[in-house]
Amino acid sequence: MMAHNLCYTTLVLGGTREKLRQQENLQDDQVERTPANNYFVKSEVRRGLLPEILESLLAARKRAKNDLKVETDPFKRKVLDGRQLALKISANSVYGFTGAQVGKLPCLEISGSVTAYGRTMIELTKNEVESHYTQANGYENNAVVIYGDTDSVMVNFGVKTLERSMELGREAAELVSSKFVHPIKLEFEKVYYPYLLINKKRYAGLYFTRPDTYDKMDCKGIETVRRDNSPLVANLMNSCLQKLLIERDPDGAVAYVKQVIADLLCNRIDISHLVITKELAKTDYAAKQAHVELAAKMKKRDPGTAPKLGDRVPYVICAAAKNTPAYQKAEDPLYVLENSVPIDATYYLEQQLSKPLLRIFEHILGYNAESIMCNGEHTRTRTVVTSQSGWTCWIYDQEKVVFGAANP
Repeated sequence: MMAHNLCYTTLVLGGTREKLRQQENLQDDQVERTPANNYFVKSEVRRGLLPEILESLLAARKRAKNDLKVETDPFKRKVLDGRQLALKISANSVYGFTGAQVGKLPCLEISGSVTAYGRTMIELTKNEVESHYTQANGYENNAVVIYGDTDSVMVNFGVKTLERSMELGREAAELVSSKFVHPIKLEFEKVYYPYLLINKKRYAGLYFTRPDTYDKMDCKGIETVRRDNSPLVANLMNSCLQKLLIERDPDGAVAYVKQVIADLLCNRIDISHLVITKELAKTDYAAKQAHVELAAKMKKRDPGTAPKLGDRVPYVICAAAKNTPAYQKAEDPLYVLENSVPIDATYYLEQQLSKPLLRIFEHILGYNAESIMCNGEHTRTRTVVTSQSGWTCWIYDQEKVVFGAANP
């Protein structure tokens, strides 16, 4: 938006070259046609308001990040980090509200042009990297762009060390940036090693910004943090990724999954790990929802303690007759504990665990991943036991469910 002066105040509606020359008194070199076939006047004719707002926001973020680099006080560091993140979100939202048709300031010509420019730059980046970093040009291997997102690309340079990968990453960023219009700049960010690319917007890897040690295990789009999955899913996925990426032990990961599934089917998993929570955003959905139906059921039992709009509703899926829909099997965890209602372990295996696990392990075990993970010997023994008794404390807040227990 800054580079191409995209703004409400610079948009030429219904623009054609003939109209621009005759009616708007603009020459061809004063107007830019975007890849989305929209016209905007260049900054020398009129500087747009949105580019100026973005410049101000990004300059403020740069100052906050520079202050963060030299600040040593932990509290002030958190404040500065929060400030730079808030400024980043504010800058990103400038694009967002131009594309929100139900918002106050929609302008699809701007948002469509931004998206179109992004696609062309991703394609330019791919072509530049893959044509320059080749064995014919003296490099170790032919570079391959393996993934591209809205504003980033991931490149496999085929080198053997982290140091060399980082060196080529920085070099490639400078090469591609020289092809872009100022102030657009491609920056080297990180190296993933090892890297598990599942599909679009789903990947995980060890995140390196320096070659001596990894910063963190980074997961995108994988069920490790989503609150509408049970803790069992998040904990299992996180443990599997640690075994795969950090310990480099795929056999250990498979064995761990089998043990957890066996524990689930034999009713050895604590009920606190099976609680699913979803926000009660409205009471009327097109299709019946488990948390909505449970909230209505709880209101009939006790209107004073029933969830209200805006609350997160915790529930577990209980055993019922075959083909009973899930929304009829949802129950309040406290009610389950007090009345010894059995849990539907098969539901958790088939509806909560199997898909996330197969997304990861089908890349490791191949086409027979499902039979190995979900249908092996470890699934033969099943125990139907009612919920454990002895629970005396139930604490629920907006963010998490916490159980306390005291066996008599």
